[in-house]
Amino acid sequence: MEPKDQLSETGVAVERPLKRNQSRKRSIIIFVVTSILCAGLLALLWTQLLTPARSGASQTNPSDPLIGQAAPSFTLPLLNTQDQQKLALAHFQGKPVVINFWSSTCLPCKDEMPLLETQWERMQSKGVAFLGIDVEDTTSDGLSFLKQHGVTYPSVIDSGGNTLTTYGVTYTPETIFIDRTGKVVSAVRMEITSQQLQGNLNALLR
Repeated sequence: MEPKDQLSETGVAVERPLKRNQSRKRSIIIFVVTSILCAGLLALLWTQLLTPARSGASQTNPSDPLIGQAAPSFTLPLLNTQDQQKLALAHFQGKPVVINFWSSTCLPCKDEMPLLETQWERMQSKGVAFLGIDVEDTTSDGLSFLKQHGVTYPSVIDSGGNTLTTYGVTYTPETIFIDRTGKVVSAVRMEITSQQLQGNLNALLR
């Protein structure tokens, strides 16, 4: 007689019920597997949270059609002059150029202006040109914005929106980085951070 068998009152061997033990084992196995999976997921999430962003990450979309192409040329009226002078991108030929699209009603534009101005003051001696392009604005609003935020690098106004379209700008602010050869190497299509700006400037100077 097997250990799992027992005698009934009549003396006939009957099988001891095993369902409860099997169910308990199955529950334990499911609990252990689930716990391991949860622990793995938590460890992965924790690692992602603790991993710092790469220094100077550009936030450039690899599929951005502008990247790697010659920067579209333009000639636009200077915003910070009263005599209707115009400025062309060709004026900066042979120099790295940082183009920032902005508008006076854009709150993130206001937030990033001090950062751009500070870097312009630091980088102009290294041959890096900064250029602001005001979009969807009147000249008076654009001039008031520049004065309010103490912007000293040149700015032009794109009243017709043609330059905005050719650069694929969908909202402001957006910042485009052009190398010495006139090729677009990076585009930050959002409010730029200090880390992103510094990283892209370092790349332009290599």
